[in-house]
Amino acid sequence: MTSRKRYASGEPCWADLQTRDVAAAKDFYQHVFGWSYQDLPTPDGRSYAQAFVKDQLVAVIAPQNPMQEAAGTNGQWNVYIAATDTEEIADDAVHAGGKLQFGPEAVADTGVLAFIEPPGGGTTGIWQAGTHRGSHLFNEPGALAWAELLTPEPQAAVGFFQELFAHEVTEYPQDDGGSYSTLMVNGDEVAGVVPAGEGEEPGWQIYFAVADLRKAVEAAAAAGGEVLVEAEDHPETGSLATIQDPQGGVLSLIQV
Repeated sequence: MTSRKRYASGEPCWADLQTRDVAAAKDFYQHVFGWSYQDLPTPDGRSYAQAFVKDQLVAVIAPQNPMQEAAGTNGQWNVYIAATDTEEIADDAVHAGGKLQFGPEAVADTGVLAFIEPPGGGTTGIWQAGTHRGSHLFNEPGALAWAELLTPEPQAAVGFFQELFAHEVTEYPQDDGGSYSTLMVNGDEVAGVVPAGEGEEPGWQIYFAVADLRKAVEAAAAAGGEVLVEAEDHPETGSLATIQDPQGGVLSLIQV
C-alpha cells in the first residue's frame, strides 16, 4: 500500500461527503470500505469524521450546512483538484468563462479552498495544500481512484480546465458519435469529461477503489444503500458499479 506524498497541480487530490446524518453515513461506508474514523469538532459545535484505511487518511464525512439541511438536500460527494495557488485559479476561472462559487478561504493551516464552476455546470473544489495534502492513498481499496465531469458542454469544460491547469487532453470517440475526454498531467490521465445525457444534471461522478466489486456492492445494499448501476465488467477500464447511500450520496466503485 503506497502513500501519496503530494499531488501535482491539476490532479484530483481529495473527496469529501456532506450529509445530513454523519453517524449513519459513517456506519454505511464502514460496511462498504471497512473505514475507521476519528471524530473532530466543527466550529458550530457539531462534529465531522476523518475516514482512514489502516492509518491512512482517505476522506472526510461532514455535516451539511443549515441551509442544506433545511432544504432536505441529498448527501453530496465533492471532489477537489490540487492547485499551487487557489487565489490565482479562482481569478482565472472567471476570466475563462466559469464562475467562482466560494472562496478562496484559508482553512486554518491545512490549506486554501475555493469552489468554482466550469461552463455547463459542475461544482469543483480547488485545494492548495498546507498541512493537508489530500488523500494519503490514491487508486487503492477504500480510496479515491478517479473522477469524471458530466456536462452538457464538454468541449467548453475541457477548454476551461486546460486554461486553468494546462492539461493535455486525449479524446476517445464513442459509438454514439460523442467523445470521452481525459485530462492529463505529466503524461498521466487524471480525470474525465463526459457529455451529459438528456436530463442528467451536470456534476462530478466520483470513483472509489475496492478490492472486490461484487462484495462491496452487496455490502452497500445490505447496509441500506441502493445500487443504481449493477456491477459490470469492463476489460479496458475495470469492473464498475454505482451506489447511493441512505442519505442520497452517490458514489461509483471501481475494482483495482
